[in-house]
Amino acid sequence: MPKTLSLFCMVCFAFLNCKEKPSSSLEEPPVLTKQLTNKTLIDLSHEYSKETVYWVTAKEFELDTVFAGDTDKGFYYSANNFATAEHGGTHIDAPIHFSKTGQTVEQIPLDNLVGSAIKIDVSHNAKNNPDYLITVADLTQWETQSGHQIPEGSIVLLQTGFAKYYPNKEKYLGTTERGDHAIALLHFPGLSPEAAQWLVDNRNIKAIGIDTPSIDYGQSQLFKSHVILLSKNIPAFENLTNLDKLPSENFEVIALPMKIKGGTGAPLRIIALLDN
Repeated sequence: MPKTLSLFCMVCFAFLNCKEKPSSSLEEPPVLTKQLTNKTLIDLSHEYSKETVYWVTAKEFELDTVFAGDTDKGFYYSANNFATAEHGGTHIDAPIHFSKTGQTVEQIPLDNLVGSAIKIDVSHNAKNNPDYLITVADLTQWETQSGHQIPEGSIVLLQTGFAKYYPNKEKYLGTTERGDHAIALLHFPGLSPEAAQWLVDNRNIKAIGIDTPSIDYGQSQLFKSHVILLSKNIPAFENLTNLDKLPSENFEVIALPMKIKGGTGAPLRIIALLDN
């Protein structure tokens, strides 16, 4: 058989064989889609608006309308400009925020922002104490109750219960005042430096998050927990919400910030994925 005819026959056979077997993409959705359909997605982010809570010295969120309405060409069009500080609302603290040699936002490996997570609930301790400091005992109590150590490479979420006050600044921050003088008026729970150091020394975590404005408590002046964690390139997620809807373990987190080159922080859309 001539080579050209032989090649033609082979192509025809391959084509007919494909026609007989429908593409797998037509038979079933991609693997990722299948996985997500078996998950419940929980939004752990506050929305951005004029009510968004910011650090008392940071620029607050601004949204300006560029255009909204029908154009002279007959179609509807709308667009806005927005301006915001890096650190406000649900956001990420990049390691460089408190570490001269730390990673900037765009340098944080995606692997540190996605993965298995646990939740440590201290809301019963913080309920009547806005200055509550999460202790090593709180962390080890979670391990005792779960029957195992904080898993290797976990994302740790800390639930203080303060998300229920958001965006009421008086209750959530401890003050409605703004400016340098207002820093001394801040009252909300955070992670003690001793607990932060214990995590660094004894457990290998990828990231940490909390449902308050800062990983350090409101009355902190030296921000030691920030320094300890961020110096080890452990990013922090702040102003989280809906942690009460999460189990204590066996869920995943996806935390994707705006990719700001050189950023010390950025607005964050963070979600949890729970098995149905």
